[in-house]
Amino acid sequence: MKRLIAGLLLVASLGSMAWAQADTEPVQPAPHISLWPSLGTGPTPSMRQASLALGPELQRGRSARQMLEERRRLDEAFADLRPHRKGMVDAYVLAVALDSDPVFGREAREAGRVLARRYGAEGRVLTLAGPDGRSAGLPRGSITSLTLALARIAELMDPAEDVLVLYSTSHGTPDGLAYHDSDYGYGILSPYRLRSILEELGIERRILLLSACYSGIFVPALTSPDTAMITAASAQSMSFGCFAENDWTFFGDALVNRAMRKPLPLRQAAMQARGTIASWEGEYELDASDPQIAIGGDVNGWLNRLEGRLPSEDTQPVGVPATHSIEIASRIAAARRAEGVKLGR
Repeated sequence: MKRLIAGLLLVASLGSMAWAQADTEPVQPAPHISLWPSLGTGPTPSMRQASLALGPELQRGRSARQMLEERRRLDEAFADLRPHRKGMVDAYVLAVALDSDPVFGREAREAGRVLARRYGAEGRVLTLAGPDGRSAGLPRGSITSLTLALARIAELMDPAEDVLVLYSTSHGTPDGLAYHDSDYGYGILSPYRLRSILEELGIERRILLLSACYSGIFVPALTSPDTAMITAASAQSMSFGCFAENDWTFFGDALVNRAMRKPLPLRQAAMQARGTIASWEGEYELDASDPQIAIGGDVNGWLNRLEGRLPSEDTQPVGVPATHSIEIASRIAAARRAEGVKLGR
C-alpha cells in the first residue's frame, strides 16, 4: 500500500512540476498510468453500483497553479458568451472532450467549429477540451466544467426560443460517459445525472450528439418532445475509432466531419452518417455499433427555423480519416499472416 501511494504521489508531482516549469500549458497531455479507481459509494456492491447514477467525480493530485489557471480559463470563456437575441432562435453550442486522450480533444475542437458554423452560433460556442498533442489553452472537459457550462448557457439563453447543441466525445461505459483526465480526474456522467441537470436548468430544446461506446443508454432517459438525440452506439454496443492519436472517432468523422458540413437536415445527416459508419464497420469486419437516432415530435417546430439558416455551401472534411489507424493495423496483421505462411507456421 505504501508503495502504491508513493507511486501515485510521484506521478502527481511530476505532472505538477511540468506544469509549474512551463510558461504555457503543455500541448501534450499527461498519459493514463494509474488504474481506474472505484467511484461508487455505499456499504454493499449493489449500493456502490447504484450510486454511479449520481454522476460521481474524483479529482486528485492536480497542481494548485493548474487548478487556478483552469478556473480563470473557464471564467473567461463564460464571460465571452453572447446573450440571447430577442425574436431569434439562437443555438448555443457546447463541445466537450471528457477524456484526455488526444483524439477526443481534437474531435471536440473541430466539432465546436463545424457546429458553430452550421447553426450560426458565433459568440455562442464553448469548447471544453484539454491539450490534444497539437494545441492547448482551452478549459478542460470534466463533469464539473460541463455542468457549470450548461448553467452559464441557461443564464444567457431564452428557453422558449433558443436551442442547446451539445457534442460530447469520450470513452463510454454501460453506466454512462467516462470522464478521465490523465491520472488526475475520473468520473461517470450517467443518463440520470445529465437529465437532472438539464431539467433543473430548464433547457428543453436540445440537440444531443454523444460520441461514446454504449451511448444509446442515454436515449430512454433523455427522450422528450423537444429533444433530438444522435448517439454513436446502442446501449449494448461499442463504437470505434477512438485510438488516442486519431483525429476523429468513427461517429465524429461520419456525422460532424462529413454529413454536418453539408446543408442537410439533421435527420438526413444522421442517416447518412449511420450508413457511412455501417460501411466502415463492414469493410473492417467490426461488430455493428448501431448508432441511435431519436427526434422528438415537437423538434421540427424550432429546428426548421434554425436549419433555415444553414450555410448553403459544403466545407471539406479535415484531419486524418477515422479509419486510418484500423487500415494500418489491418495491413500489419495481413503482412504478419503472409509472413507466417512463408515460414510454414
